[in-house]
Amino acid sequence: MPVDGRRSTGGWRNSAQRYGSLSIALHWLMLLLIAAVYACIELRELFPKGSDPREALKTWHFMLGLSVFALAWLRLAVHLSGPVPGIAPEPSRWVKLSAKLMHVALYVLMIGLPLGGWLILSASGKPVPFFGLQLPALVGENKDLADLFKEIHETGGTMGYILIGLHAAAALYHHYFVRDDTLRRMLPVWGR
Repeated sequence: MPVDGRRSTGGWRNSAQRYGSLSIALHWLMLLLIAAVYACIELRELFPKGSDPREALKTWHFMLGLSVFALAWLRLAVHLSGPVPGIAPEPSRWVKLSAKLMHVALYVLMIGLPLGGWLILSASGKPVPFFGLQLPALVGENKDLADLFKEIHETGGTMGYILIGLHAAAALYHHYFVRDDTLRRMLPVWGR
């Protein structure tokens, strides 16, 4: 039994005590995908414009971003289909509210940024690659619109760094200073 006296259900679905293995797997897979999306767009700067490695990194940025978009919807469906495990000891109302707002902001990030990338490619008249498929354009070719979408997308990307950093910092703060089970509920080894 874990140190805090709570039992682990160990199943794939969420329970009132902990996240299920499906939620946990999706959480950490999304982290890896988002890190890869950011890595691709940052690493492209190491290569000259128009070079094959730079273009490959941009293509991977698009495809991995669209993977985040698809999995965000799955993750949201899983989240809405079961209970959200409570935190022990129970946090204050303002902490619960700030956590909900953070999660909404992260879902906006995981859905909005890839959608913005899709709109940029569409408005630029470029193909939208997705692992051998070409996705349809969402809007017609329009350079001004492409520039606007790009500016919004880049601002959102910067905000993503901040949101992800705050999310991670809050989890570590709860784990090491508040000493509640906020982080342990999302760790795959908890309860063993």
